[in-house]
Amino acid sequence: MGRRQAGQPSTGQQVGAGVALVVLDLVVIVWTVYGYGVAGWADGYESDGAGPSSASRVASQAALLFGGGAVVTGGGLLALGWRITGVVQLVVLGGAALLFFSVGG
Repeated sequence: MGRRQAGQPSTGQQVGAGVALVVLDLVVIVWTVYGYGVAGWADGYESDGAGPSSASRVASQAALLFGGGAVVTGGGLLALGWRITGVVQLVVLGGAALLFFSVGG
């Protein structure tokens, strides 16, 4: 097994930080999915078709939020040498961004 270099975080620290960030990510993702659902439900009562639906706007904003979050947190953690946590952030937030991008229309 290789030895950890001075100044590099341990695997335990990376896993602990990764779990904490994933829990926070999932709370924000669930809250955003709820907001998207409420906006879609409300669009059912306002179906005039004049402009983009509010659910579409929520999905576009969420895609930008999660895409930016993936780049900033995942990229920042990778730049700091926290490979495990950085990759997890890129996967979780990038996946959420793709999800909302695909439903945003």
